Amino acid sequence: MRKKTLQHPAPAQGATSKLQQQLTEFIPLEVAGSVALLTATLVALFWANSGWAESYHNLWAMKLGVTIGNFQFTLSLLHWINDGLMALFFFVVGLEIKRELLVGELSSLRKALLPMMAALGGMLAPALIFLAFNVSRGHSRGWGVPMATDIAFALGMLALLGKRVPTSLKIFLTALAIVDDIGAILVIGIFYTSQILWGWLGVAAFLLVVLVILNLAKVYSPLPYLLIGLGVWFAVLVSGLHATVAGVLIALTIPARANLMPGALVAWGRQLLDTIEALDVPGAHVLESDEQQTVARELQKSAQQIQAPLQRLDYTLHPISTFFIIPLFALANAGVTLPQNDLFTLLLQPISLGIIFGLILGKQIGITLFAFLAVKLGWADLPEDVSWKQLYGVTWLGGIGFTMSLFISSLAFSDPLLLAEAKLSILVASLLAGLGGFLFIYFTSQTKAELAYRENKSKSTNRGGRML
Repeated sequence: MRKKTLQHPAPAQGATSKLQQQLTEFIPLEVAGSVALLTATLVALFWANSGWAESYHNLWAMKLGVTIGNFQFTLSLLHWINDGLMALFFFVVGLEIKRELLVGELSSLRKALLPMMAALGGMLAPALIFLAFNVSRGHSRGWGVPMATDIAFALGMLALLGKRVPTSLKIFLTALAIVDDIGAILVIGIFYTSQILWGWLGVAAFLLVVLVILNLAKVYSPLPYLLIGLGVWFAVLVSGLHATVAGVLIALTIPARANLMPGALVAWGRQLLDTIEALDVPGAHVLESDEQQTVARELQKSAQQIQAPLQRLDYTLHPISTFFIIPLFALANAGVTLPQNDLFTLLLQPISLGIIFGLILGKQIGITLFAFLAVKLGWADLPEDVSWKQLYGVTWLGGIGFTMSLFISSLAFSDPLLLAEAKLSILVASLLAGLGGFLFIYFTSQTKAELAYRENKSKSTNRGGRML
């Protein structure tokens, strides 16, 4: 049987893969993830306020670690989640940030200015409102709590509105939330780090340089990045800087180039498919042709090389982050023991008022004002098919802080009572912001079918009036 001589194409040299798929592809995943997140939150609240409350708190206080000779590294289960698994969550966030900076809504200054300005206003106004309630009471450390937006819940609420919401509005909210995440990461790294051990931070910096060198050397296998990345995480954790920052820094070193260009894959794939066809024996069992299976594996391997490592890791880890890490984080952190009699008293404390008004009112004022200034000054344009009413509705959804707000609150408050106030107010504010945004957009937006019906009805009425 005639065999074809295969000549493997040379890998793409210095070519950056074009990550053209919009973030809206993740919206169905985010919607399902928001359901998992809500379920975990409700379970945590029920568990922490049931007869099994002690088992809830004991579980997360359980110590886990590694002992090798005289070396011992032990953390509570809660810290493994908040410092370990959440570092992986921030790694995924870092991948999305890098993708947006390269080919997405943040890839050009004109495209990026509107979500950047909106996010900036949405961070400054809530922080100032929180400080207005707390600066004279010694609780100003919590100013970062109402700054964040939970993208999963916010996109989930938009998805429930269906065709009333244009895709461009979802893209705007996604870009705003990503810029918001960048701000939260900077806030955590700069303002919520108490002591720095510069020696360990130097080790982390050295390992990051190694990762950059691997990137420049076109090393596309994820294994070296994983092993060295673990070293970066450990060094950052021991240094005193919050370990989640390591996740973002590692993500920025992941190659965004593909090892094989699409045109080369097409030519090479045709050769492989022709070879498989030439080796095919009708009626033969698939296991009889080892050579055919070898060529098929080569085709599969080549197909993977058209994707950049950044893209492959994002698609692989995003569902893990959405359906495992974030719900587990909520289960471990949202279990607030609610007081039997003075619930409203707790919500009227300065910390609670600062967070509630910061998330609900601060987000509305900050995002709307800064977006309006960006458009009126000619720096940016309002997204296509998006009205100012719809954008204002999104400012309500920006007040859904939840995951990031809970995370920052755990860094800001060590006192259990203050932390309980913060967590309870985050839950209340996120619920009110989500419902308010949903209802506002629902009653101020119309689907194309509804608009067409109203236009036809108006035309019919006008014709009827003329006939009379």
